[in-house]
Amino acid sequence: MMDLLEKFFSISMIEMIRYILISGIFYLICYMIYKKSLASAKIQTAEVSNKDVRREIYHSLVSSVIMTFLIFFIISTPIAADTKLYLNISDYSIAWLITSIPIGMFMHDTYFYWLHRLLHHKKIFRHVHLVHHQSNNPSPFSSYSFHILEAIGEGLIIPLLLFIIPLHPIAIYSFIFFSFIINVYGHLGYEIAPKWFRKSFLFNILNTSVYHNMHHSKFHGNYGLYFRFWDKIMHTENPRYIELYDEIQCNRFPS
Repeated sequence: MMDLLEKFFSISMIEMIRYILISGIFYLICYMIYKKSLASAKIQTAEVSNKDVRREIYHSLVSSVIMTFLIFFIISTPIAADTKLYLNISDYSIAWLITSIPIGMFMHDTYFYWLHRLLHHKKIFRHVHLVHHQSNNPSPFSSYSFHILEAIGEGLIIPLLLFIIPLHPIAIYSFIFFSFIINVYGHLGYEIAPKWFRKSFLFNILNTSVYHNMHHSKFHGNYGLYFRFWDKIMHTENPRYIELYDEIQCNRFPS
């Protein structure tokens, strides 16, 4: 039992450090070192206060521990035998290990969209999701800034995937890492997508920092995490999204 607790503590510390390091690096680059040169890429003109950052870090660290526990509980107890977790890459091939990551992200986006819509229900929002929306002008530190109940809901995705598709630990950790990087980008407060992205077919598929920032500032619409398709299908995409994105890109790339 003590070994399990020590292992959980170690993993939790690693996850909290990962959160601080990645969020902190993005914050340091955009909000401090290159603040002036990135001014044209700022989505909202208002400044993020130190009080907001402290609140976001507190809630995010708590959420990190909760989400870590949910995964740890599944993979470190006898429950793991009932999942599709596998340890030998040769059981499914390298091709599946690589493919399982985008498949997992596609499933996560669907899960996230509908969970997000539920959290915006008027009887739930002010009791749970409002914690995240206190960051109406989000920063990289707001990525995991959730109410405890929302952290549980968000953290259940890996346990659910483990009961649906075969996942190797490498795929799980890669999924978590890529998911967090995209989450930080969505909450960055700056649009850093390259100029070519706007004319690429990817623009019609993937979310951007502007996309999720509008959700925080308007409180409704743009519910997707990685992709735009659920918002398009359900007609919940903010109609001003492309206009605002183009406006910011024009400021970034005037010529």
